[in-house]
Amino acid sequence: MSAEARTETATGGVTTTYRVTGMTCGHCEKAVSEELSALDGVSSVKAEAAAGLVTVTSAAALDEEAVRAAVDEAGYELTGRA
Repeated sequence: MSAEARTETATGGVTTTYRVTGMTCGHCEKAVSEELSALDGVSSVKAEAAAGLVTVTSAAALDEEAVRAAVDEAGYELTGRA
């Protein structure tokens, strides 16, 4: 995994950026953010529809299958890490 894909924060958390396809607007960003925010340990989510990126900060590294399932539940597709 590249340094760009996951970095540790000063408080000991982990920030990971994912590529998500299908987001086109603020509603899409909100739907993805809500699903990912519901995962255990997630402290913040920033979705950027125009860039197709979602940045997640969590207490520890997240299980990628759980992230994929949350994005899928929102109606979009996780295509990997940025």
